Amino acid sequence: MKFQAEDNAAAYTVSAHGPGFVEINRVRFEAGVCVASDVAPEPWGERGFAALTEQDFARLAEREPEVVIVGTGATQRFAPPALLRALIQRGIGFEVMNTAAACRTYNILVGEGRRALAALVVEPPRRPEPQAGSG
Repeated sequence: MKFQAEDNAAAYTVSAHGPGFVEINRVRFEAGVCVASDVAPEPWGERGFAALTEQDFARLAEREPEVVIVGTGATQRFAPPALLRALIQRGIGFEVMNTAAACRTYNILVGEGRRALAALVVEPPRRPEPQAGSG
């Protein structure tokens, strides 16, 4: 899906996303990435949702955003509370959703001038299952 940033003053926004990728300012990322409107994107959650640690979320909290939008891949999954401890202790709001929804939500929030940060898990595209009896 393509996005157009019309009157958005944010420096970094999601310009497109799809199976196996997220584009930020038309730069393609095929592994997990963290982005805030005023800080260049950096790797985050590259090993997938199941491999996330408390340290991954502590890195997000250190940036002191107003809200963190966590994109969990193709489907919405919920992180155990222990992983979110650093955000909770600092009073940082967070929302957890699939990565496509997180991309849209992040763009809306930064377009409103909010100090939002998106932590996006990017999963490899799903390959079709071979059909029985073919070949």
